[in-house]
Amino acid sequence: MGGTLLGALALAGCSGDLSALDPAGPAARDIARLWWAMLAGSVVLFLLVMGLFALVMLRPEAGRRWSPRTWIAGGGILMPVPILFVLVVFAFAQGEQHLPWRGEHNPVRIEARAHMWFWEFHYLDYPEVQPMVDVLHIPANYDVDVIATSDNVIHGFWVPRLGGKIDATPGHETLVRLYADRTGSFGGICAEYCGTGHAGMTFRVEAHTPAEFRAALGLAGEEAE
Repeated sequence: MGGTLLGALALAGCSGDLSALDPAGPAARDIARLWWAMLAGSVVLFLLVMGLFALVMLRPEAGRRWSPRTWIAGGGILMPVPILFVLVVFAFAQGEQHLPWRGEHNPVRIEARAHMWFWEFHYLDYPEVQPMVDVLHIPANYDVDVIATSDNVIHGFWVPRLGGKIDATPGHETLVRLYADRTGSFGGICAEYCGTGHAGMTFRVEAHTPAEFRAALGLAGEEAE
């Protein structure tokens, strides 16, 4: 009973509005896959270390067969390096798939401008649309390039279920690509501590069908680009 309860609690922690382990798009799904791969690698290393520890505790004579130099070389280099190498290659392969120049040739472009302590979204492809505060409308099943910047301190733009996070830095523009493979509402947060209002610097991402997206921007009747 206790094990079942602990398992349920552990699974509950992997879902939710701000859970990177409950992805709703390919970029977020690859990030979650990388997290699980890193967890698996750490578990393998932990079991190897605990196995060696149990060996020398239960059979001290076995540990004395190797010199301290051998233990350091084997335990500190030969054992972890292959696992870490595989994880690094896997991480680069996952990240390469979601570079901004891949995917849609004509993504929707939105500027996320960070203030203290709210987000202002400018729809660069629709200059007639007024900026929106703390609500970001995007079309589902489209690449969306979010260009993040700030007018004060460094903030962090992050929608855990749709993609990676990026710093919003004063005087600079950084880009992260989001993609929602379904319609719905997703939570976003500032991922960098930015002062007393940091905890409340949240926003919503509303993913719509193309027609609903244009209606949300006041552009009903126009077709998606």
